[in-house]
Amino acid sequence: MSTPVYYALAATVCTWMATAIGAASVVFFKGRRGLNVMVGFAAGVMIAASFWSLLAPAIKNAQALGFKMPWLSVSFGFLFGTVFLFLSDRAVCALNQKKSESRVFMLMLAMTLHNLPEGLAIGAAFGALKHAEPNEIYGAVMIALGIGLQNIPEGAAISLPLRREGYSKWRSFLYGQASALVEPIGGVIGALLTAQAAYLAPYALSFSAGAMILVAVHELIPECQTNKENYAATFGIVAGFVTMMIFDVAFGF
Repeated sequence: MSTPVYYALAATVCTWMATAIGAASVVFFKGRRGLNVMVGFAAGVMIAASFWSLLAPAIKNAQALGFKMPWLSVSFGFLFGTVFLFLSDRAVCALNQKKSESRVFMLMLAMTLHNLPEGLAIGAAFGALKHAEPNEIYGAVMIALGIGLQNIPEGAAISLPLRREGYSKWRSFLYGQASALVEPIGGVIGALLTAQAAYLAPYALSFSAGAMILVAVHELIPECQTNKENYAATFGIVAGFVTMMIFDVAFGF
């Protein structure tokens, strides 16, 4: 493998480790009320990430690539992401899986689909260095840093809802960090196929956004609102959204 590919692999391993750090937060929360707040926080994170990390960059990429109607391409990818996850959930139910297992499947699939294009983005940034000035490596490093910081709350967005479903802390952590294992794979692919895969970026990003919105709205938000008179979980959603928005605006690209 060439040097940019090695760099991309190292960077995406680091972003996976950031997800693991976030997933480890499941150890520190006890009690149903605390978990409701954190599940709401996870929903807020996913909603904010869908726009700031995925849809906005998808539109920007589509415009840069010369798409005639970038909004149409992004809308198509978004709708396809929601339909894909809906059909996946129906398929799981058809196999007589329990509802809790279906939720786990949807959550894991949504976050995995979200992490893959992030890995591709990092890989593409490092892959482009092959034809760029050496000092431009700092831009690629900052992209990896920004995505790594975003991944910390995203790790919690998986492990905490799983803990809420009754999974053990250890199992919740394992599933939480596992969703980002695709990032090193995406990083290597992105570095190797930067030029060829560039036109697919808007579709991949918006597809992931659609999947995440479906899970957040259909599963996480109703799940945390077990006591509608208590606004703690609702403020958790707001806090998650604001936190992710700050991460994306301050460190996103």
